[in-house]
Amino acid sequence: MNTIIIGIAGGTGSGKTTLAKRLKERFGAHEVSLISHDNYYKRHDELSYDQRCQLNYDHPDAFDTDLMVQQLSQLKAGKAILCPVYDYTTHNRSEQTVTVDAAPVVIVEGILLFAEPRLCELFDLKVFVDTDADERILRRIIRDVKKRGRTLDSVAAQYRNTVKPMHEAFVEPSKRKADLIVPEGGKNPAALEMLFRYVADHLRRQ
Repeated sequence: MNTIIIGIAGGTGSGKTTLAKRLKERFGAHEVSLISHDNYYKRHDELSYDQRCQLNYDHPDAFDTDLMVQQLSQLKAGKAILCPVYDYTTHNRSEQTVTVDAAPVVIVEGILLFAEPRLCELFDLKVFVDTDADERILRRIIRDVKKRGRTLDSVAAQYRNTVKPMHEAFVEPSKRKADLIVPEGGKNPAALEMLFRYVADHLRRQ
């Protein structure tokens, strides 16, 4: 199997996950495997819940990059992995794992993928989703309050204290490493069609 890895990065709420899911839906689970960078947040059993709430989750050091590099290399070699699962309600990695099968196309999505040189080296295509900041924060508020059990005050505080400054320090500069910049992510039909063709061309060569 000739596996390619597509990295999809961009700021919080930019539309990365929507874009990645559209690609998987188009070609199916046998052709495309999907991984979220969030699942590779470091485990912090040694900290209390309140202490974990204070961690900076928007810095590259928050991630277990060694494990992700190892597992992406396994997928590229045609081997399945046991992907960790992150629990947003406890701010910690859970006891569960999910089997991710090797596939001709592996899509990885996350805010800080291109800030890590070792991950960039593994990507055959680097896509950056570029969305206005006001739209991104609105999407984040809705997502975190409705789906992740957060309060509006906690989302606002996290955005001011870490999300916005880390975006400016790491996420926005990493855009320069992208091969393709996509405004509005999964809501951009022209860019989606380009990516569909890229994946389809690879699958035809299998």
